[in-house]
Amino acid sequence: MALKLVFLGRLEDAAGAPELEVAAASSLGQVLAGLDPELAAALQGPRVKLAVNGALVQDSDALVLGDGDELAFLPPVSGG
Repeated sequence: MALKLVFLGRLEDAAGAPELEVAAASSLGQVLAGLDPELAAALQGPRVKLAVNGALVQDSDALVLGDGDELAFLPPVSGG
């Protein structure tokens, strides 16, 4: 039973890998609590977006996770 975390852009650098598998958890808070504190802080940035199984999440506080879910963390987009 596990969750797949996907890190895009600069968040991949912060995580040290493009993907990470972690033990299944029922909430985002539980997932973040199991990560390195610096990575967890980067993932909670005010402009970082979260997608679960390909769908953007509007309210991460109401999120209920299930075994096998994929969480993708998307950094702010920049460029021109």
